[in-house]
Amino acid sequence: MVPPPNLQKGICTAHLIISIPRNTGFCGFMSILSSMRYCLGPPTSYGPIWFALAFMPFGLFFDFMDGKVARWRQKSSLMGQELDSLADLISFGVSPAVAAFALGLRTPIDTLLLSFFVLCGLTRLARFNVTVSSLPKDATGKSKYFEGTPIPSSLCIVGAMAWCVSQGYVIGGEQGIIGGVLGDEDSWWGGVHPIVGVFVSWGCAMVSRTIHIPKP
Repeated sequence: MVPPPNLQKGICTAHLIISIPRNTGFCGFMSILSSMRYCLGPPTSYGPIWFALAFMPFGLFFDFMDGKVARWRQKSSLMGQELDSLADLISFGVSPAVAAFALGLRTPIDTLLLSFFVLCGLTRLARFNVTVSSLPKDATGKSKYFEGTPIPSSLCIVGAMAWCVSQGYVIGGEQGIIGGVLGDEDSWWGGVHPIVGVFVSWGCAMVSRTIHIPKP
């Protein structure tokens, strides 16, 4: 039995809306795999880590298109909202943390603080889903501001990591990791790289209730 034209159009539109967040999640997962591939090779073979860093901006492109399509259709769904949040967590939360680990932030304290960053991103997205309906809206129905920095803003850190790779500021690179390491790397806790504080600060900014960033 062939569904009526209106139903066919609705099904196609639903597939379009749902497939865009999937592409965002795909980019994030491919970034993670590329970072893992970099860990398996020599530290000066930068090809895989460049791929890892490049996949994340592509994820932002699909995330942007997801919002454009939803506003064009003037429709949203709970499933699409949840898919978007999960894809954002993979692409802009987990992927940057895994890339940082691959580039040298590998001590137990480093990984604990990178986990804090990821959990802040998770909290940020969950809070957004709960509070988005209560935030002030403009004439088009779009929220006037972000409460806390949006998780895609972590691409600023990704850009900084790309610069570090280009300059050799990575584990095994010509310059070594910026700021070095505090503590004894041979101890049970392995010391801590001060540069990981950037991830901690970014995580705190994401969950802040006092930071209001106007939406473009």
